[in-house]
Amino acid sequence: MIKCIIVEDELLAQQVIESHLAKAGRFELVAVCNNAMEARDVLNQQEVDLIFLDIQLPGMTGLNFLRTMPDPPLVVLTTAYSEYALESYEFNVIDYLLKPISFERFCKTVNKISDGRLFAQPEKEKVNLPADHIFIKSNSKFFKVNYTEIIYIEGMKDYLKIHTGEYTLVTHQTMNEMEQSLPAQQFMRVHKSYIVSLPRIKSIFGNSIEISKATIPIGLNYKEKVMSFISRKI
Repeated sequence: MIKCIIVEDELLAQQVIESHLAKAGRFELVAVCNNAMEARDVLNQQEVDLIFLDIQLPGMTGLNFLRTMPDPPLVVLTTAYSEYALESYEFNVIDYLLKPISFERFCKTVNKISDGRLFAQPEKEKVNLPADHIFIKSNSKFFKVNYTEIIYIEGMKDYLKIHTGEYTLVTHQTMNEMEQSLPAQQFMRVHKSYIVSLPRIKSIFGNSIEISKATIPIGLNYKEKVMSFISRKI
C-alpha cells in the first residue's frame, strides 16, 4: 500500500480526492490536513510516500510549504488555478491536477505509480542540485529571480517589495512565507519588515545595516541574531 496524505482546506475537494483514492484501491490514506502546519506535524511523526497538496492554503501556500522541506515525499499538486503551472515546474512533482478533478484524470496520475514503487525511473535521474532562484508573482506574471540578484526585501503588510540592483518587484505575500522560502545561509531577517542578503551587507553599525545604497534598521528582537552572525564571521 502507498501511504499518502491530503493537504486541502476545502471540504468538497477533500471528499473528491478521498473518493478517488478509495476507488483506486492501492492507497492508505494516513491523514487529511487543512493546512501546511498540520501536514508538517504528520510528516514529522510517520513515513508518507505521497502528498496530494493544494496550492492555495491558509497561512502558507503549498508551494512555499514545499520549499521548506529539504527532502519531501512525492507530490501531486492540486489547484483550481492553471496560472500556477509554470511555478510548479520548479519542483519535482508527479502531476498537476486542476479542480474539479475527474476520476479519469486522477487515474492518469495514479497510473504513473506501479507495483508499489513511486516513480522509480525519475528517482534514478534525480539530481539534488541546490536551488539558486525563486519565482516571484508580480502583475500576473512569474519572474525568475536569482538569489544573487536580491539585495533586500521590504515588507508592507501583506505585500513585499523585492529590491534588486536593476528593478523592484511587488508581490502579494507575507514576510513569514518569504523568510521560510529563502535559504538561511544567504538571507537573514533583521527586522519585522526587512530581510537582507548576507553577501550584500557592506557594514553593520549601531542598530543599522548598510546594504547597497540603503540603510536597513535592525529590529530589537533580531539584534542578537545579527550579532551572532557577526561573531561567526570574525
